[in-house]
Amino acid sequence: MAPRTVGITERLPLLQALPLSLQHLFAMFGATVLVPFLVGLDTSVTLFTSGVGTLIYIAITKGRIPAYLGSSFAFIAALSGILAVKPGQIAPDERVAIAMGGCVTVGLIYIVVAAAIGKFGTGWVDKLLPPIVIGPVVMVIGLGLAGVAVNVMAMQGGTGKYHPEYFQVALVALAIAILAAVFLKGFLGVIPILIGIVGGYLVAFLAGQVDLSGVAAARAVAVPHFTLPRFQWGAILTLAPISLVVITEHIGHLIVTENVVGKKLVKDPGLHRSLAGDGVATAVSGLLGGPPNTTYGENIGVMAITRVFSVWVIGGAAVIAIAMSFFPPIGAIIRSIPTQVMGGICILLFGIIASAGVRMLVDARVDFSQTRNLIIASVILVIGIGGAKVHLGPVEIGEMSLATYVGVLLNLVLPSAKGTPEGQVAAAPDV
Repeated sequence: MAPRTVGITERLPLLQALPLSLQHLFAMFGATVLVPFLVGLDTSVTLFTSGVGTLIYIAITKGRIPAYLGSSFAFIAALSGILAVKPGQIAPDERVAIAMGGCVTVGLIYIVVAAAIGKFGTGWVDKLLPPIVIGPVVMVIGLGLAGVAVNVMAMQGGTGKYHPEYFQVALVALAIAILAAVFLKGFLGVIPILIGIVGGYLVAFLAGQVDLSGVAAARAVAVPHFTLPRFQWGAILTLAPISLVVITEHIGHLIVTENVVGKKLVKDPGLHRSLAGDGVATAVSGLLGGPPNTTYGENIGVMAITRVFSVWVIGGAAVIAIAMSFFPPIGAIIRSIPTQVMGGICILLFGIIASAGVRMLVDARVDFSQTRNLIIASVILVIGIGGAKVHLGPVEIGEMSLATYVGVLLNLVLPSAKGTPEGQVAAAPDV
């Protein structure tokens, strides 16, 4: 017998809603906490801004779009460069403040694009960001992070010394995540990253590779350590172009969500309102010290499995995330996860991101017999993966941002073959 469908605005009794909200929390948890772990932000602040951002999104979309907002992987490389700390460490407040200035700007870009979509439609987005640009940029995001994953697999604490016992734990964590993704069904099949992290953590603990001293020293209850932003052109120009990738991801997720729930959400309450909700949530996150937000495909998967589309259930998950942020031992446990465990998980996660970029090109049927397309993809990949940087006075534009800028420019100036469509924006992967 098929499960009963729970509508978007339907409110369930608390005892029924609570376990459903916990499912959404588990679905987003592994990926959301991985971002601050890798870049050096505070995990408690990230949980708080994720929950608050989700509630903001629900309010701006008039409670008509069921979506959970979590940390975006698209910004990992750029934020890592700005914060410049090793995985598992928390960056100094000054660096966090500068990075957050860029994150607030990202949210404002979302809002500006949302206003333009509301007035002019999405045709200009398709022209500016066709799959031939976004596909290679997504590949750069995944492949550019490959070195991070490999380096922390066997080098605990970034010491630069190879440890074969760490490498073995990393492979076990990777294997657990792969097996969960391939063989588990239903809700468990949606959370292979979380299963891999928990499984790898237990293996590392049994191998004596887990340091719980930070957990024992953590206060029982405390307000998250918020950091106000500082605006500097370097961080702004580094993070701003990546917002283009997340905007296409947002469009793709909204299309998938409306197919799952069976309502035309792009029209009502509208793509512009949905993107504005994401933008305000990201700006608020940056104002407090959290990473940019994005809608989460994992939570869309949970809705597809359970047929529970209630925004009250998703809002419940957001409230639980906010409550968890006030308990420092939770953040301390996350920071106690050995980097080799995260490294093994990242091998899978970053590889999936890069492969998703390839999938976008395939799904859009991009014609690489056209010299134009070949040039755009080639230049984006080499600049993004090769580590090219541009210095404009004191401002440095990193490889990820530079590749995006150049890709957009080439797409606008290079002529396309007559009669050949440039393609629409494909549904982007979770980045």
